[in-house]
Amino acid sequence: MTTPLDILTIGSRQFHSRLLTGTGKFKDMAETQAASEAAGAQIVTVAIRRSNIGQNPGEPNLLDILTPDRYTILPNTAGCYTSEDAVRTCKLARELLDGHNLVKLEVLGDAKTLYPDVTATLKAAEILVADGFEVMVYTSDDPIICRRLEEIGCVAVMPLAAPIGSGLGIQNKYNLLTIIENANVPIIVDAGVGTASDAAIAMELGCDGVLMNTAIAAAKNPVLMACAMKKAVEAGREAFLAGRMPRKRFASASSPLDGLFF
Repeated sequence: MTTPLDILTIGSRQFHSRLLTGTGKFKDMAETQAASEAAGAQIVTVAIRRSNIGQNPGEPNLLDILTPDRYTILPNTAGCYTSEDAVRTCKLARELLDGHNLVKLEVLGDAKTLYPDVTATLKAAEILVADGFEVMVYTSDDPIICRRLEEIGCVAVMPLAAPIGSGLGIQNKYNLLTIIENANVPIIVDAGVGTASDAAIAMELGCDGVLMNTAIAAAKNPVLMACAMKKAVEAGREAFLAGRMPRKRFASASSPLDGLFF
């Protein structure tokens, strides 16, 4: 069983939940709120270009249901295709959230796959880190790029497991293992999770957390799926800490026969 000492540290902040959730694609704000609560999330991501957190007075404000005193709001740069747009969006979020400096950086390179533009991501990360932001960064599952982003100063690296919104699950666990083994910052799977078993696998590999939106919001029962994802992340973390048995081709006797007197 995990303990209160099993804390997830991201930059200057600490969390006990390792499931991070998005706030888009739900049918309404009530469902967004219910799913966030069922997931037990402490960090919720908000797409600044698509969600109102105060920039549109008179319209429903997401912060009315996901209050900053209960959740750590993680502004993200979803929808940005250049480093300049991403940096500008992060600065807007900092103004709207009274100096809040924890952000999720994503710079997209393709509208169909939403695959990251790695070159632009590296450029934006350097600018944001130099400007005092604590950057959690979405990227490809390339171990070299992940290491470079850590060297730049990102506080968490978030490789995709499969394309955003695909629900295909963990497609290259060996790349993830290499990234995890060489990292000194949290590695959080971002994109590709489709169901609870995918989240458990990511955690069993040694990932520090999982971020998801579509897997919950697109489920037939999003609130129930959020609850399932919470349990899967917790179970996967406990299994990783426990250490699984070695894989063997054949079974072995539970009691040794060597040395018996018959």
